[in-house]
Amino acid sequence: MVILPAVDIIGGKPVRLYKGDFSTAQQVAASALGTAVSFEKAGAKWIHMVDLDGSLQKKRVNADVFLSVAKNTSLKVELGGGIRSMQDIEFYINAGISRVILGSAALREPELVKKAVSAFGDKIAVGIDAKNGYAAAEGWTQTSDIYFTDLAKKMEQCGVKTIIYTDISKDGTLTGPNLKQLEEINNAVSCNIIASGGVTNTEDVKALKSLGLYGAVCGKSIYSGSLDLKQALEVAENGI
Repeated sequence: MVILPAVDIIGGKPVRLYKGDFSTAQQVAASALGTAVSFEKAGAKWIHMVDLDGSLQKKRVNADVFLSVAKNTSLKVELGGGIRSMQDIEFYINAGISRVILGSAALREPELVKKAVSAFGDKIAVGIDAKNGYAAAEGWTQTSDIYFTDLAKKMEQCGVKTIIYTDISKDGTLTGPNLKQLEEINNAVSCNIIASGGVTNTEDVKALKSLGLYGAVCGKSIYSGSLDLKQALEVAENGI
């Protein structure tokens, strides 16, 4: 299983939110690049990054931050937030971003997802974020009437190979991931499922690995110290 330490960006700075609420944003480190370098030193191969400003403004906002990490570290950057067009996707992938996440676009514009997958294959992932099992969009400010596994099946039909699933009620809470929903989505589709939200400690990493998931995003747990990244990477790789 792959561990993806997370860096969310507002105003160029690394922050964490509680349950996706922008008013709870707290800066967690001095710089994104410095944080990424520390992840790299711990042994991480991937980093999960989100342009929170981009999510709200529906456009690329902090691109220079993400490109700096891609350029100055060996980490593969998985990036979401504010990516709404083929131009955005092409811009990031051509600039060295390894995987682009389509979130709101997946809900609103499945044709864009199909087009992107056709052009870039497994460099395209879809983020499914849910409240009470129903997909949310626009920086988690709007909830749809589409059940999360139904959206996952739709994305699988579009050719998507990787889905990042977040139970919004778990995000930033350090209360453990929603194992029930993660098992449900993993069983519903053949896509690689990355768990996001609620991962607190190595026991959570073990539980996610036992579900046969492809990966897990870890953010607040690393910054708070409840999860040691190096240890998490060892558990994910070796199960110990």
